[in-house]
Amino acid sequence: MSTKSTDWWRGAVIYQIYPRSFADSNGDGVGDLKGITDKLDYVAALGVDGIWISPFFKSPMKDFGYDVSSHRDVDPIFGTNDDFDILLARAHELGLKVVIDLVLSHTSEEHPWFVESRKDRTNPKADWYVWADPKPDGSPPNNWFSVFGGSAWQWEPRRQQYYLHNYLVSQPDVNFHCPAAVDAVMADMEYWLQKGVDGFRFDVVNVYTHDKEMRDNPARKASDPSFDNISSNNPYTYQRHLYDKSRPENLKILNRMRALMDKYGASSVGEISDDDSINRAAEYTAGKGRLHMAYNTYMLRDKFGAALVADGIKLTEAAFTDGWPSWSFGNHDVPRVATRWGGEDPSGGFLRALLALQLALRGSVFIYQGEELGLPDVDVPYHLLRDPFGKTFWPEYKGRDGCRTPMPWIGHAEQAGFTTGQPWLPIPDEHRARAVEVQEADEGALLHAYRHMLKWRKTRPELVTGSIRLVGVEEPLIAFTRTYGSTELLVVINLGPSATTYNVTDIGALTPVTDHGLPQGKQNGNRLELGGYEVFFATLKKEK
Repeated sequence: MSTKSTDWWRGAVIYQIYPRSFADSNGDGVGDLKGITDKLDYVAALGVDGIWISPFFKSPMKDFGYDVSSHRDVDPIFGTNDDFDILLARAHELGLKVVIDLVLSHTSEEHPWFVESRKDRTNPKADWYVWADPKPDGSPPNNWFSVFGGSAWQWEPRRQQYYLHNYLVSQPDVNFHCPAAVDAVMADMEYWLQKGVDGFRFDVVNVYTHDKEMRDNPARKASDPSFDNISSNNPYTYQRHLYDKSRPENLKILNRMRALMDKYGASSVGEISDDDSINRAAEYTAGKGRLHMAYNTYMLRDKFGAALVADGIKLTEAAFTDGWPSWSFGNHDVPRVATRWGGEDPSGGFLRALLALQLALRGSVFIYQGEELGLPDVDVPYHLLRDPFGKTFWPEYKGRDGCRTPMPWIGHAEQAGFTTGQPWLPIPDEHRARAVEVQEADEGALLHAYRHMLKWRKTRPELVTGSIRLVGVEEPLIAFTRTYGSTELLVVINLGPSATTYNVTDIGALTPVTDHGLPQGKQNGNRLELGGYEVFFATLKKEK
């Protein structure tokens, strides 16, 4: 049994690194593990508790690492297994936990398992993937769609069957109803646990199992809570995904995964892709036999406002009566939050207000690389697109490349200090102006606000693990309290550019807290006066 601290993740702040775009050490234009190691001092100086590294395993890179052909080998483009060992050791020296991204629901078509499985119906791995006979007319077995467009079924002439692919055709789904396949997945997990990783981020963790009867998914109706998520661009959103994911059998898989992680003292966060992501996330983290956390996608949507945040708090608190929530405002799959919510020219004040909000919510926090610089999304021209998702749905949807462009380290340097070669995606001038080196020299820059706020949060147990109570929503203002032991902290945030006020008559006596380093409003009797994007933190003392 491991002697690791097993609850470090509760209330932690984890920094997501997309390795292709973080730092390139060898000049080939693609970030790598040595590049990450070289920049770990920068990450540690932010004040985060750990890093989550997106997939770096061997892959043909048709989905840029989320199509794995060997779960135990580092892809040569990122380095070697020894490079990972060095990265892990250095991170631990700096007090950083390391979470790695495991893609288990599917593999690359080049994975040796699938190469064997597709040969015929009688080989030792014949059942390791999801195979199904055609309908009498030769069409696919049911109406399931791929997230990336079109049918989720691909014909394999050697077996005279279809195989399931929830994503790209080149990403066949592993059959988690096959005990031998599950054993192999668990063995791959244990390989990294034995190396000493601190946890896993499980990609699309609720898509592991499927309906054995292969029943058709029903259409979404206007009365469905998630009906407003239907996109005219993608037929996948027209269905209620009752039978191709989030099946009850999935929970048994989680039980086994958790038992293995507990053996090594490791933690987990699962990405939930579901019609009802909050309640599914709560289900997947309930008790002590499932996931430690579930990656909350509620705040990754395009809409934003105090009412949306309040709904997210209420829905999450109602659902998470047992498990632990987490919050993310951005990642490698959605437009950068600075642009998504802040528009083409997001103000520094708005980005500071978002920083205060995210670090004050109850749960663990995931920050995507570059958010601390306020990087806007990039409009990558079609001829430079790399994302297969964007190429399929362009121009209505331009894919995910806009949030995946390389980190700008030195504004005046060639390729912004990311590489000495040609970067795999372009680096725009507006990113150069926000480079790390530029912000280091400016005490008023967003980077310094992140560093100060992250370190300050660690001194406030109310914000790390305290409870939350929503006390006011007056667009664009939101107010809530965080309580730990006998200390109650009031958090009021103006999410708009204009001055506003908030009445605190029914809350209690206030003692302002101002050492967070952000612009704070003023108290005028029972009224708080907040300028555009200002915050107000104060401890509360209930009047007797």
